[in-house]
Amino acid sequence: MQTHFTEEALKQPHIREADRVLRTCVHCGFCNATCPTYQLLGDERDGPRGRIYLMKELLESRGDDDRITEETRLHLDRCLTCRNCETTCPSGVEYHKLLDIGRAEIERRVPRKASERALRYGLRKALVDPKRFQALLRLGLIFKPLVPGALKAKMPPAPVDAGQRPDHGRHARQMLILEGCVQPGLSPNTNAATARVLDRLGIGLTPAPEAGCCGAIDYHLNAQDDGRARMRANIDAWWPHIEKAGEAGVEAIVQTASGCGAFVKEYGELLEDDPQYAEKAKRISELAKDLVEVLRDEDLAPLTLEKSRRLAFHCPCTLQHAQKLGGAVEGVLTRLGFSLTPVQDAHLCCGSAGTYSITQPELSTQLRDNKLDNLEAGDPEVIVTANIGCQTHLAGAGRTPVRHWIEIVDEALT
Repeated sequence: MQTHFTEEALKQPHIREADRVLRTCVHCGFCNATCPTYQLLGDERDGPRGRIYLMKELLESRGDDDRITEETRLHLDRCLTCRNCETTCPSGVEYHKLLDIGRAEIERRVPRKASERALRYGLRKALVDPKRFQALLRLGLIFKPLVPGALKAKMPPAPVDAGQRPDHGRHARQMLILEGCVQPGLSPNTNAATARVLDRLGIGLTPAPEAGCCGAIDYHLNAQDDGRARMRANIDAWWPHIEKAGEAGVEAIVQTASGCGAFVKEYGELLEDDPQYAEKAKRISELAKDLVEVLRDEDLAPLTLEKSRRLAFHCPCTLQHAQKLGGAVEGVLTRLGFSLTPVQDAHLCCGSAGTYSITQPELSTQLRDNKLDNLEAGDPEVIVTANIGCQTHLAGAGRTPVRHWIEIVDEALT
């Protein structure tokens, strides 16, 4: 793709990066074939190729260009950031990097209405702090009949008992775990189940309570500076455990939410221009592992199942397209003896996509219902997934139960 940036514009790092990404696109349109929003809407501007053209026009234009309007922002807002297009693209276009740049620029050039700004600010403040979120969740459960439908569907029916975590200190092998921001409130048993399963494999999970939200919520709601601040805070919380020498040091940072895992693995890139944190961020990204990467590489003989179940696995976009771990969870579950039902169109997004299910409820609901139809076609007992956003979004339909896959493994152990 030809670009027409001025020499002055190319002095700016984000324009140079956009120019690099744009020049890799060959206009082929293969991306549209697997784009969930293009399949629903059939509008070129709601597919990756069209959005790339919109962002090119946006970034090359002057500040007073009347072609840059709220309609441009609408089509960028409708993108799920599922990165399915990146998996499909034969040219290796790093679309998500261009989208981050384009969204930040349109936010600056075309300010949102006060109501939209208030919603996005409220989401950021409500979701990123675990204690605040849990307090709001408890309040919401008390007044659940008054909660708006889009939020009500994401609330668990009742508080979930997380069960006991084993003593991590009895193992020589230690890993950190990112507790997350909304997961401790919505599904507190997920990380507890992880601790119990890893305990059977001789791995302890070192607590780092100072670590909080991974930063993805702020970053993808165009509060990128706040997102980077959260990255730095997490690095500070983890670093004392990482710099310990020899056996005392942790060997990995485990994420049980694939959305967080995908983002933490990008810390090194997102902070590469920060002289104080660049090297540390790179090391953090090297240590970051989705839970399935840990189990995939272990001898699973100590995990003897008392009972098997018929499962349908929903592979989150952040697992298969961002982390390139499609098939990994299915492989672990099959090794353990679970029966997996086939799922058509497993590559398509369920519509959760972080806060997308709140900011774009109509499209999100269509995608969710289509996904559930495919997941339920094989008549599974339970649908399992690897991301808290997908889990609560799919469960909100009130159809087949939806759980994190590690909870099912934990329950099935003898």
